Amino acid sequence: MLTRRTFLRQSGTVLMGGLLLPGRKPGPGASVMTVNGPLGAGQLGFTLTHEHVMVDFIGADKTSPDRYQAEDVFNTALPVLRSAKERGCAAFVDCTPAYLGRNVQLLQRLAAASGLHILSNTGYYGAAKEKYLPAHVYTETAEQLAARWVAEWEQGIEGTGIRPGFIKTGTDKAPLTPAQQKIIAAAAIAHLATGLTIGVHTGNGAAAVEQLEIIQKHGALPSAKIWIHAQSEPDAAYHVAAARAGGWVSFDGVSPSSITTHITCLQNMKREGLLKQVLVSHDAGWYHVGEPQGGHFRDYNCIFDTFMPAMRQHGFTQQEINTVFVENPARAFATGVRKSS
Repeated sequence: MLTRRTFLRQSGTVLMGGLLLPGRKPGPGASVMTVNGPLGAGQLGFTLTHEHVMVDFIGADKTSPDRYQAEDVFNTALPVLRSAKERGCAAFVDCTPAYLGRNVQLLQRLAAASGLHILSNTGYYGAAKEKYLPAHVYTETAEQLAARWVAEWEQGIEGTGIRPGFIKTGTDKAPLTPAQQKIIAAAAIAHLATGLTIGVHTGNGAAAVEQLEIIQKHGALPSAKIWIHAQSEPDAAYHVAAARAGGWVSFDGVSPSSITTHITCLQNMKREGLLKQVLVSHDAGWYHVGEPQGGHFRDYNCIFDTFMPAMRQHGFTQQEINTVFVENPARAFATGVRKSS
């Protein structure tokens, strides 16, 4: 089992006098960037931090808006989003990246119609054996890729003027491929230029360690990174070490069949005093481009209907629930450079 000290030694986190130096927290004037512009971090409210409205799994070289009717997606997704809103959801982080079906104008329409604060992203997704990476990833440097993402932050995405709220990347299990290493480096460079938090789809705990090494090598703190799909790593020592380093640990696969697994993950983090570094979501949806009527669209209600009652049954207080679903997302997605000194 990977120990906390081994993880910290491998990832380069510094210990001084036996005390961990955590990442900087956003100040009282911090904001998050939604598809409708900046919003005070304290106004974000109850947030589902990893969901999807639409995805297109055809591959980076074939994906196109011509493959679907945006109106069909809108009409399918809106009632599902409204259902979550009625249950208390205030904000929704859409994690579909470029070359996998990202459509920020559609998200902006859905935000207006549902009343939700919606965040989109910049960055590239390198998991799934790099099927969703555009060809220029292999010819450009990390600095050049980062410049593309910084331009979306500064100028808006694809000429829309809509700005990203975070950087979305992804890798398979360790060891990372050269292309996967490059996009993580690019994400760190882009973070330092924009202050956008990096959300990384992560194959396993060893990959999380390697990602963190790259991010820190380029001068960003662990608090700049969200470990997406941490529940897929069965060794809780990785979760604990990542959180103690100041990183965000996201257990984002909540479904009726995974309640026990996710409760156990939260209990472990609570026992270690680390709930303030935890995010929880469904990774649900979505309109699946290429399937008739978008296929099966899984709703975003399980956390409200089943998971939070289960948390209460297992001794989590309302304040602890608020920490996970209200306070932590506001801190995690607040725009601000987390730079090592």
